[in-house]
Amino acid sequence: MKPPTGTVSPPNWEIDGNALTLHGDWLAQAGSTPPFPDDALTGVTRSLSLNMAGVGQWDSGLVAFLWDAKRSAMSAGIGFDTKGLPDSTRKLLGLLPDRVAPPSPAPGHHFRPLSWFGGRIIGVLTETGILAALLAAVTGGGVRAMAGRARMRGVDLLADVRDAGPAALIIVSVVNFLLGAILAFVGAVQLRKFAADMYVADLVAIALVREMAAVMTAIVMAGRTGGAYAARIATMQGNEEIDALAVIGIPVADYIVLPAILSLVFTMPLLYLYGCLVGMLGGFVVSIAMLSVTGAGYLHETLGAVPLDQFAFGFVKSIAFAILIGVTSCRIGLKAGRSSADVGSAATTAVVTGIVGVIAVDAVFAVIAQVLNL
Repeated sequence: MKPPTGTVSPPNWEIDGNALTLHGDWLAQAGSTPPFPDDALTGVTRSLSLNMAGVGQWDSGLVAFLWDAKRSAMSAGIGFDTKGLPDSTRKLLGLLPDRVAPPSPAPGHHFRPLSWFGGRIIGVLTETGILAALLAAVTGGGVRAMAGRARMRGVDLLADVRDAGPAALIIVSVVNFLLGAILAFVGAVQLRKFAADMYVADLVAIALVREMAAVMTAIVMAGRTGGAYAARIATMQGNEEIDALAVIGIPVADYIVLPAILSLVFTMPLLYLYGCLVGMLGGFVVSIAMLSVTGAGYLHETLGAVPLDQFAFGFVKSIAFAILIGVTSCRIGLKAGRSSADVGSAATTAVVTGIVGVIAVDAVFAVIAQVLNL
């Protein structure tokens, strides 16, 4: 290929008998390469030969023109003699196919409910197995950590604990305080009709300790911390940091997933107890403002309404919520794509999955509590 110079002569071509003669400079970057008409070979009866003695500078524009001429000759049943081409041009032209394959037809869409349903079931079972394997790997990492052979960095665990615990106190406080206030307000409106104002304390305490404090705190953490974990891991996936860890032999489950799950397991029960306290405070404020209830009476009724086994039940429930949010969020981040859009999609999916999963697991705990008469 001759390098272009400052002076460029326009390319032209002609067919004289069975010979294709080219002149001038054939440069695609100049934008003046002529097309090869489909009917240009009408008068050619034998093999088409090439004469490039008049060609000056050329680049891929010449190869594209010759390829069009070759395909036209093949379509017309005429031979295409490349002996007159330079070796470099002949090699480039030889890399191109003689005919362009027609585009394959788009696959038809047929309604196959059994195939669709079976694919969904297989996908769910596969994802369940992957989650179980990830949870088993994290459990093994936790056991090694307790034995003093941890493969995670302590600074990562402390950073995750800070983000999942103290940094979440404000939003947990606001949500649970308003929740306790709403429960007290609704209970006061109804119980006042029966002169049972004092039982508002029982309603607020039982509802918060058994269900609402654990569930609302878990939902807040799924939206706040679970989405952050998924986005962070998806960003590492896009930056090929996960691949780098795998190449140098560092287990991703121990280095990334284990600190995230342990931070939630450590902080969620404490946030649950804190949410119960703040929610009861919200109910206390509304009851004092709306009902003829004294502060000492409200406190005494609250302490007598909830036995310690209810706190233990909520404590266990909050740990289950923590494991669910941590495992699902990290798994969604690990299977995310590598673009910036995939990061946002992973965060959204983690939030939705965490919220739905928390409600589903809470329903399971409700059945368990009914069976155990808790």
